[in-house]
Amino acid sequence: MALEFPQIDPVIFEVGPLAVRWYGLMYLVGFVLAMWLANRQAAKPGSGWTKEEVSDLLFYGMLGVILGGRLGYVFFYQFSYFLENPLYLFRIDQGGMSFHGGTLGVIAPYSGLLNRAVNRFLPLATLWRLWCRLACWRDA
Repeated sequence: MALEFPQIDPVIFEVGPLAVRWYGLMYLVGFVLAMWLANRQAAKPGSGWTKEEVSDLLFYGMLGVILGGRLGYVFFYQFSYFLENPLYLFRIDQGGMSFHGGTLGVIAPYSGLLNRAVNRFLPLATLWRLWCRLACWRDA
């Protein structure tokens, strides 16, 4: 007995040359939810987080997810093609993101930011797990 997966069109809708995809929507939902949760936690008395720290954390996290995800996809899955066509790295219109590349892209800036705040790692790790689950849920 084989499990059949539904065939879902990756494009939600198109407006001219712009196509909005499910994966991109899940990134947006994850970023907005992470921003909302992080700001909510920072607003609690005694949280130890300032709004500036939350803003920095989210900015570098989003940047790390996007850049690391793309670099991970190209280097892990399309490396030989990349060696023949180096500009393929910038061909985002052809898709290609990697979860583990995004994770590596977030670990570097977060480790630097968290170096000052080791005791605040657990809530951040929980937030990261939620963010990853949302992205993986769309891909499942």
